Amino acid sequence: MANLKLKQKINRNRPTIGITGPDKGGGAAWFFTALSVLLAGGKPVRITPSRPRTADGLQALIIGGGADVDPSTYEQDNVIDEYLQRTIQHPHKNIFQRVGRFVKWIYYPAVFFIRKIMSRNRGKLQFGLDRARDHLELQLIDQAAKKKIPVMGICRGSQLLNVYFRGSLYQDINTFYMEEPNPASVFPVKKVYIKPGSKLEEVLGTQQLEVNALHNQAVKDPGNAIEVVARESNEVVQGIENTEQPYMIGVQWHPEYLPQSRIHRRLFRSLVQHAREVNLQIEDDDLQHALSNPESDLLKALNEQHTSNH
Repeated sequence: MANLKLKQKINRNRPTIGITGPDKGGGAAWFFTALSVLLAGGKPVRITPSRPRTADGLQALIIGGGADVDPSTYEQDNVIDEYLQRTIQHPHKNIFQRVGRFVKWIYYPAVFFIRKIMSRNRGKLQFGLDRARDHLELQLIDQAAKKKIPVMGICRGSQLLNVYFRGSLYQDINTFYMEEPNPASVFPVKKVYIKPGSKLEEVLGTQQLEVNALHNQAVKDPGNAIEVVARESNEVVQGIENTEQPYMIGVQWHPEYLPQSRIHRRLFRSLVQHAREVNLQIEDDDLQHALSNPESDLLKALNEQHTSNH
C-alpha cells in the first residue's frame, strides 16, 4: 500500500467519511452509501481490503453491509400488484398522488436490479467468510474507538461492532419467524421499536420506524458497553449503540437504499455533523501500523465460531 505524502487536514465543511466494503461486488452498496454521505454534506471514501486507504484523515467511519447478500427473488409482478392494491383501488387519490406512489414502488425493484448488475460475485456471502475484510474492519473499528471518531455500522457492520466489543451473534434468525418467513427486501417490510431516550431516537426523531431487511444474522448478546436500542416485535435486535463512545451507532437495516426517505437520511446527516466536530483523524500511519499486526485473537475466534456453526 502506497503512502500518501500529502497529509489532509480536518475539513469541517465537508468531512471525510470512510465507507468499507468487499473487494468483489459491493458496487451498488458503495454507490448508494456514498450518495447518502454526499447528500448529508460529507466526502465519501471507499475502503476495501485491497484498497485499505484512498485518502488521508478519516473523520468518521461507516462499516458497510455484506454487499452480495441478495434478497429473496423479487418479482416485477409483485410491484405492480402492490401498486394496484394501494393506488388504483383508492379512488380518492388524485393523479399526482397516484403517479408519485407508482414511482415510489418502481424505485425498489430498480435498486434490486442495480445491486444485481453491479455485483461481481453472485455467490451468497456469509458473515465471517471474508477474512481480509474482517481484519481490515476490526482494525478500523479499533482505531476509531481509540480516537473517539464517529462510527455507524450497517447490517453486517452493526454485527461486527458488537463482535469487536466481545458480543455474540445469532448465525441464523429464521427461527424467530415461525408464523411467517423472515422477509428480505429493499422495501420497508419490518417495523422496529426504538428505545426512548436513546441516541438513535434522538437522531431519527421517532420511536417507531419501518425498515428494509437484507440479513440472516443479528446481535445475540450485547458486547461491552453495547446497548440494544431497537428491536422488532419478536425481539430481533435492529439497533445498537456504544454507551462509552461519543457516537457509535449500529443499525441492522440498510438506510442507504432509502435515500428518498428524510427520516433515514437523518442517520447520515447526524454522522456527518458529528464528523465535523472531531479533533483527531485516522491517518495512513495509524492504519498501516494496525494492518501490519498479526491476525487478532478476536478475528481467529470469530472465524472459529463461524466454522463450528457450519
